[in-house]
Amino acid sequence: MLGAFIRAHRENQPPPKAGGRRRTPGWRREELADAAGLGVTWITWLEQGREVNASVSALVRLAEALRLSAPERASLFDLAGKRDPADEADAPDEPVAPELLDLPRWVQAPTYLLDAAWNARAWNAEAAALFTGWLDEGADTRAAAPPPQRNLLRYVFGTAQAQALIVDWPARSRRLVAEFRADYHRRAGDPAMKALVAELRRDSAWFAQCWRQPDVLRREGGERAFAHPTRGTLHYLQTTLQVAQHTELKLVCLTPLQQARP
Repeated sequence: MLGAFIRAHRENQPPPKAGGRRRTPGWRREELADAAGLGVTWITWLEQGREVNASVSALVRLAEALRLSAPERASLFDLAGKRDPADEADAPDEPVAPELLDLPRWVQAPTYLLDAAWNARAWNAEAAALFTGWLDEGADTRAAAPPPQRNLLRYVFGTAQAQALIVDWPARSRRLVAEFRADYHRRAGDPAMKALVAELRRDSAWFAQCWRQPDVLRREGGERAFAHPTRGTLHYLQTTLQVAQHTELKLVCLTPLQQARP
């Protein structure tokens, strides 16, 4: 996966020299090697998936040469199994405290808690009322082992309800894949994560198409719109918070926007 990641981002680079016919998109391996100060043979072997040592210093130079964004850079180091020296020290992982599952109910706006595989671990009544077909139907807001249908990706890519609810579903779902890929790369060897992606690629042609793209994004905030079946179009400002002592958990809050949107 590391080799495919590097090749995809190499081929996405604008050619450094104008003119002439090029048989390959983006940069040639020689051009990446020159920009990163690395050997062409080493990059070739890395892209081919051979057993070569990808040192931290070499990965730093690759990230800088490819002008990777912060989440893309994080994925590069995750796939190489190395720690980015630019990262701050993470707090040690701790067992999920029961009170974390209570977080959403203290918020008066739609709020839910996602785990590493993007299963909803907890949510409040406002979120259940908004996300029809995912968090409604008498859901247990303290569910410690959520059933498959509580997975956000299964909901977005596997139900007609999500396509009807999420305004501009193609663009939003495509971004969702790029955001999930950052988390997936951190756990690329996790059998459960591999099984989830395999299932989604099998069951959703659109997910499979999005997954083939190399985009990696952070799960960031911004305005979100939903076409609710009974309440009409609703607008929210999404904020995603990471739990410091359990970094794979994300608390997603949707603050209602009062101003009407066209």
